[in-house]
Amino acid sequence: MRRGVQGLNSAPVGAVTELAKHAEDAGYESWWAHDHVVLPTGPDAPMDATTPIVDPLVHLAHVAAVTSRITLGTAIVILPQRNPLVLAKQSASLDAVSGGRFVLGVGAGWLAAEMNAVGVPMADRGARTDEYLDAMTALWDAPEPAFDGRFVTFAAVDAHPRPSGIRVVVGGRSPGAYRRAVQRAHGFYGNGTPADLAGDLAGLAKAAAEVERPARLGELEITAMPLTEADARAPELYAELGVHRLALRPAQFTDVAQLHRWLDEHAPA
Repeated sequence: MRRGVQGLNSAPVGAVTELAKHAEDAGYESWWAHDHVVLPTGPDAPMDATTPIVDPLVHLAHVAAVTSRITLGTAIVILPQRNPLVLAKQSASLDAVSGGRFVLGVGAGWLAAEMNAVGVPMADRGARTDEYLDAMTALWDAPEPAFDGRFVTFAAVDAHPRPSGIRVVVGGRSPGAYRRAVQRAHGFYGNGTPADLAGDLAGLAKAAAEVERPARLGELEITAMPLTEADARAPELYAELGVHRLALRPAQFTDVAQLHRWLDEHAPA
């Protein structure tokens, strides 16, 4: 089972170069960056709004410049908050500058305060996510790109460089997310305990019985991010479920020396 590292776009910016080189040299297969444009403040906020989260695409372009082998992924970009044509261009550009190492992980979002601040209705975020993915795929792959949808319409335009073959990964824990992964993505990105992932796999199996998976997408690749150190140290439990990749997340991002030790402790055997 492959092993990646997640969330180090919240590490001190000046440490990222050496952390990325360390991860690649230690044998990590992938490096994943998370996404929040804004975070709510106040006593009921679900996370600390002062947490530094460098934009994942900017961060991954930086990491691409100092590495040569490690896969670079977003886990996940909140797709309804992004203009799909702009994100398609950014993704194709990152694919080009990284030598085809980019994986675009997307989700519909869950944080109402953030969606409201960006101006995206929570109610239609799933429909937007599906349509945005379809529009982006048209811009990447169609000989003469065009799309006519509820949220996106374009024709008689083109965008280059075309990507060499961006792999799309979908995150989320809902019937809509499972159907999205089956219909539109090369992979699924889940998080939690082995029991949580077992539930995700059951949801994906149910979706696969309900919607058709295009042959071009191949086998659905499963990535799992354990949320606790205990689960991170039990990779065999995820392997038994058929998980293809673990994306391990450090418990803290501020102590750089500790992050380097953590990379060594959790490195692939």
